[in-house]
Amino acid sequence: MSFLVSVLVLSALIFFHELGHYLAARAMGVKVDVFSIGFGKKLYSFYKFNTQWSISAIPLGGYVKMKGQDDSDPTKKSYDDDSYTVKTPIQKIFILFAGPLANFLLAFVLYFIIALGGPNALSPVIGQVSENSPASEAGLKTNDIIKSINGIEVKTWEEMAKIITSSDGSLNIEIQRDGFIEFKTLTPKLSETTNMYNETIQKKMIGIGAAGVTHKLDLGFIDTISYATNQTIFASTMIFTGLQKLIVGDVPAKELGGVISIVKITSDASEAGWMSVLFFAALISVNLGILNLLPIPALDGGHIMFNLYEMLFKREASEAVVVKLTIAGWVLLFSLMGLGLYNDINRLLG
Repeated sequence: MSFLVSVLVLSALIFFHELGHYLAARAMGVKVDVFSIGFGKKLYSFYKFNTQWSISAIPLGGYVKMKGQDDSDPTKKSYDDDSYTVKTPIQKIFILFAGPLANFLLAFVLYFIIALGGPNALSPVIGQVSENSPASEAGLKTNDIIKSINGIEVKTWEEMAKIITSSDGSLNIEIQRDGFIEFKTLTPKLSETTNMYNETIQKKMIGIGAAGVTHKLDLGFIDTISYATNQTIFASTMIFTGLQKLIVGDVPAKELGGVISIVKITSDASEAGWMSVLFFAALISVNLGILNLLPIPALDGGHIMFNLYEMLFKREASEAVVVKLTIAGWVLLFSLMGLGLYNDINRLLG
């Protein structure tokens, strides 16, 4: 059942990506020949709105085949009025960008639904207190609840951590212990830790760990909009930064995951409840949007790059160059997919 949920989630995200391309193409007067979820042999198809809609055997992607545009053979062009070929670079970029944009909008909607359902947040309840740390020296103890820092109310562990990290000088901390309010003063210390990319960094800390207590956030409409916006921006920034670090070598290539990782994590999320599935689906949706904007020929970003070239130099890129770069792009994509699959198998084998 969890595997089926994984396939359905991945297919839904691909559907919305391709739907963005489809709607933008139709808006620009471009005929869409095929709208396919998956690759390979067609398992089911029907003809509607002058387009063949298909579900194919390999659910690892999808595509919208527009008249006059064919990634498998860039030399195939049509100069009819309803062809992609005759559209201006701006119109083409609009069509190309619509797919990733649909993924970002979908992520926002998913985060919005999560916010309406009352997402869980880590409470500012102290678990472990490190020896000889500022917290220990100030007398903080396990199960203390941090209520405010320097007069700023604290509702979540994340809010508390941000205040400590960005602090300058000593902190006046209000805590609740056994039903009573106490005040402690301490100064954060610059300590060595690891970030979400497993890099060693220096960070201001006070030497406490979370107790693992959570609570539901009760958000109003404005807060719900803010939550969805902030989560979408945070996910986009996190994934973009991760890709950047992967490219420059700050993050090792063995950290790259493939479709098996996506299916496994989605399966695990489905067992944890619908909120976890929506949260991870939103993260994958942002991931799809960013990956498709990479300037790699055969991806949306690569096609956008060719159209920007045409806008700047008032001529199309050489057909021979486009073909060679497209082939190189496919080779790179398949290599990355192969590396991700290899890493996934290694993880499964321990």
